[in-house]
Amino acid sequence: MNVDNVDTPPGRVVVVGGGIAGLAAAHRVLLAGRRVTLLEATGRLGGKLHAGDIAGAPVDLGAESMLARRPEGIELATAVGLGGDLQPPATAAASVWTRGVLRPMPKGHVMGVPGGAGGLGGLLSDEGLRAVARDRALPPADPGEDVAIGAYVAQRMGHEIVDRLVEPLLGGVYAGDAYRISMKAAVPRLLDAVRAHGTLTEAVGSLLPAPQAVPRQTPAPVFTGLRGGIGRLPLAVAEAIRERGGEIRTETPVHALTRRADGWEVRTDTEVLHADAVILAAPAWSASALLAAESPAASAELAAVEYASMSLVTLAFRRADLAGTFPAGSGFLVPPVDGRTIKASTFASQKWQWIADGAPDLLVLRTSLGRYGEESHLAWDDAELVAASLKDLGDAVGLTARPVATRVVRWIDGLPQYPVGHHARVARIRDAVAELPGLRVCGAAYDGVGIPAVVADARRAAEEIDAILPNPAGPVR
Repeated sequence: MNVDNVDTPPGRVVVVGGGIAGLAAAHRVLLAGRRVTLLEATGRLGGKLHAGDIAGAPVDLGAESMLARRPEGIELATAVGLGGDLQPPATAAASVWTRGVLRPMPKGHVMGVPGGAGGLGGLLSDEGLRAVARDRALPPADPGEDVAIGAYVAQRMGHEIVDRLVEPLLGGVYAGDAYRISMKAAVPRLLDAVRAHGTLTEAVGSLLPAPQAVPRQTPAPVFTGLRGGIGRLPLAVAEAIRERGGEIRTETPVHALTRRADGWEVRTDTEVLHADAVILAAPAWSASALLAAESPAASAELAAVEYASMSLVTLAFRRADLAGTFPAGSGFLVPPVDGRTIKASTFASQKWQWIADGAPDLLVLRTSLGRYGEESHLAWDDAELVAASLKDLGDAVGLTARPVATRVVRWIDGLPQYPVGHHARVARIRDAVAELPGLRVCGAAYDGVGIPAVVADARRAAEEIDAILPNPAGPVR
């Protein structure tokens, strides 16, 4: 085994993990004038951001958008030259496929929690509507330090609104169970509002935009994508890192981290690298293994972070083969209580104008399967996943055409779960890690699974590392 040059310039940081968290952290460290080596265990950068194609049309095979109302993702895209390619959805008119009917997604809610019973007709039964309305008459209920979103909403507004709206929306973000997901970790602003108001209805209302006397002609988009796919973002960040002199090594798994008096040793298959600091941007289970010797406390907490797996099926159809009119909109969510196989479908060619422009003769659709505790789909072969998707699409929108191409991607242990107590667990992990000089952790397992939240966490880790290292000679150009 080789040991790399001990005369490495001071301020060298090794980043473990080549997803968007690791790439964003490495990019930030470079901007501060440090030397960076990023190590990725697989042969591909980007993690759950994955650009691909189907029938000649470029598509995303993983995450397809990012929150536009947080700045961090947009700032990173702009910094690496993709600002001009940011593109909001062509339509954001989504539906809920429930009780066999596609129903428009109601307005006036926060992650599915409504600000009243208005607009929920058809989605809920009469009893479900009455349960939502009863919240106004109930005495305040203290959520305490943390509470499961589904449990609290069911207590105030009944189970039906959770099962029909909150569950499919949260499932779309976390692939989780609304009755387990922490309000403090997943929707902290709702928890703060609940504490400040007498009812859940009032709390949600306080978070919704105030009615405008003159509606804006062009509302600011909630989400944005990238022309050509959000999977371009990690590739552009990697290119920017290399242009600034950073080093990126793929197919380089890290097997051990060892703290030394003068920094860290990072052991790979072929060598031991010396670093002044390390940023762990790997999944929780991987970070747990690497910290087992140096921080048993952090390792144990990281090992307790659970993950959900999902399968993503992309299908391309010839428009000439479609019978009848295809529904408008960006797609639909599916309440698990209805017992369907898919949990959502995206009408990608209608949601993203760049797909429609690049492949005008095709209709590209995506379906997703699986959530926490429901992972039987992982044992199915590709043909079975495609068949299940076509069956549900046929029932939902009357689709009878056969696809001209299909792509199946399985995201095994792809989405960390945020149960009640997650926020406190993250605090314990960070406290334990902070006792190790020159080490930080970041990624989707901590403060948010969306791209802006992950980029913000990567920035925090990079800036904390920069603050504890000696001043560099100057920024890397």
